[in-house]
Amino acid sequence: MSDLNNENKNMPEKNNETGKNLSGDSDKNNKPGMSRRTVVKALAGLPVLGLFGHQLLKKRNYDLEKREAIVKELGLDKIELPASNYGSGSNPGDLIRVGIIGYGSRAHSLARSLGFMHPDEVKSRNEQGTLKEWLDQEYLNVALTGICDVFDQHTENGLAVAENYIRPGGQNAPKLPVKSYRHYHEMLDDKDIDAVIIATPDHHHGQMTIDAAKAGKHIYCEKSVANTEDEINQLYSAVKNSGVVYQLGHQITQNVIYQQARELIKRDMLGKVTLVQTTSNRNTSHGAWVRHLNSQGNPKPGNAKSIDWKQWLGNAPYTPFSINRYYNWTLYFDYATGLIGQLYTHEFDAMNQILNLGIPKSVTSSGGIYFWKDGRDMADMLHIVSEYPERDLTLLYSGNLSSSRGRGRIIMGNDGSMEIGNNIMINADRNSSRYRKGIESGLIDPGSPMISYNPGAGQIDAVTSATERYYASRGLTTTTINGRRVDVTHLHLREWINCIRDGSTPSVNIDVAFDEGMACVMAHRAYVEKRVVQWDKVNKKIV
Repeated sequence: MSDLNNENKNMPEKNNETGKNLSGDSDKNNKPGMSRRTVVKALAGLPVLGLFGHQLLKKRNYDLEKREAIVKELGLDKIELPASNYGSGSNPGDLIRVGIIGYGSRAHSLARSLGFMHPDEVKSRNEQGTLKEWLDQEYLNVALTGICDVFDQHTENGLAVAENYIRPGGQNAPKLPVKSYRHYHEMLDDKDIDAVIIATPDHHHGQMTIDAAKAGKHIYCEKSVANTEDEINQLYSAVKNSGVVYQLGHQITQNVIYQQARELIKRDMLGKVTLVQTTSNRNTSHGAWVRHLNSQGNPKPGNAKSIDWKQWLGNAPYTPFSINRYYNWTLYFDYATGLIGQLYTHEFDAMNQILNLGIPKSVTSSGGIYFWKDGRDMADMLHIVSEYPERDLTLLYSGNLSSSRGRGRIIMGNDGSMEIGNNIMINADRNSSRYRKGIESGLIDPGSPMISYNPGAGQIDAVTSATERYYASRGLTTTTINGRRVDVTHLHLREWINCIRDGSTPSVNIDVAFDEGMACVMAHRAYVEKRVVQWDKVNKKIV
């Protein structure tokens, strides 16, 4: 790869305002895009805009040349970005029978991503004209044959979804019987279930994963991995000794953005990375996990819409039935690790996928309940510092539930920084040695993004105008593959299903999950115990 410390003698330097070479010669060659004559002719009938249009065209041509020069100089014109075989139309493989444990709102989204949608939602989306994107989703040849939930109403919703035979890709689903299970052990004992999705509150994840692995069921488990160090060790051993395929539910890393970010990091675009900053901001009651309370949730025996409270509690400390705790379990440390298990786990996974961070050497956490004075255990302001001295790197996290100001994810190196959202923007550091010549010549402006990647455009590009910077900052809610929008949860489940079929290893496998689980438990213990928590690498334990 070429270096901007070396002069690019093939590209004449130009004055940004005039479009001329710094030597004073007019630029006449290699004008990409629409011809100058055509555009000027089109603008000639507009007395006021004619000259403006001519100058605009020169600026556009200059910007195009400048961006091409930057991309070429950095060697990114020949970069081979990861390709996807999504939508290739190949045979999906043998039928896999899946059961879902815990059928709340997240399970509803997971079922949709597998290719199952409630009849009412099909009707509503069809009326709104939004059904096509789901119908265009790749068919996975999966049968949803089991639903288990402690709330009868949830079970009924799950059964209605599983029994609806409209499928993406114009496929007709096999009409297999769908069973409901009152207890998840009944599902694990059923030979007609090949794999399970665990979408319960967090305090069940550890034990359910252990039991599913011992039963020989492939496992897709929503984050977080588990709430304690002991559970993580036990489930790691159970999965490793079982041969089942385990995927942790971190679908965000299926976004092509993260694949491209890894490739750009490999190209040493940032120099030595020493600091990573991740954040999450919310400022709504729903974003702070104050959830809707359903009056039908009633644990009384014989009620058709009852909740099995004892089973819901599982191994958690006993408390009398509380509809608030049932719906807002995230707020209490009996069932979850608060912001760490709900938001930080996503941020850690995103950076771990790009940088392969692993378990930190030490973690410090601070914060408190500054805004939501509602009896919660969860901090609404949280800061985590994770140190990686062997990597000369620090990971900083800051979470705030009383402000919606976006602060982003930034990877910082001595030559440049990368900001990642639903797109990528790279800025050169003003004191970079690598980009010094480019900055001095005016080719690179350290005050604005040097390189952007937008999956909608499908290419790496240089950024040379305010308008381009605006669109680069907008991003997408889904990823883009071969010009089409695709749901990332669907891609994550698809990867898991494909790995079950071919015996390969998914991206958020049990080894990745172990590292993340320990990193999150360290952060939680640091907050609760008000101390610096360390990882004993030799004995593989938290101290």
